[in-house]
Amino acid sequence: MKKSHIFAIAIIGVAIVIIISTAGDSSTYVNFDEAYQLASNGSTSSIHVVGELTKDADGKITGIEKSADNLSFSFMLVDDKGKAQKVFYNEPMPPDFLRSEKVVIIGSYRNDLFVAKKILLKCPSKYQEQKLNAGV
Repeated sequence: MKKSHIFAIAIIGVAIVIIISTAGDSSTYVNFDEAYQLASNGSTSSIHVVGELTKDADGKITGIEKSADNLSFSFMLVDDKGKAQKVFYNEPMPPDFLRSEKVVIIGSYRNDLFVAKKILLKCPSKYQEQKLNAGV
């Protein structure tokens, strides 16, 4: 065999190992009921849940509890099926957390509490079209 053939086979082998290792680390998007079911079946993998923060009748966000030292907090999140769940995050509150439209939490259940390892925010876009008053 030529050296170029051996090199190509080695590159293909490395690519296969990378693909297999990242596929095993991926998680799925579910609602709170499905996430709880996975946890009760013994799954310890990270799960993505998409939802919105709870709001009162005036549109003000409710259900946020900060720790005394502001190094962790918990909040209520309503998933796409309408189920509200308390979520604990062991990090400080992200800067635009209260302005977000949708929240994606990545984590798992521990003792009937969803513990988020990571929070992804979908904030209102500053690039959305706005009406311009040209004064015409």
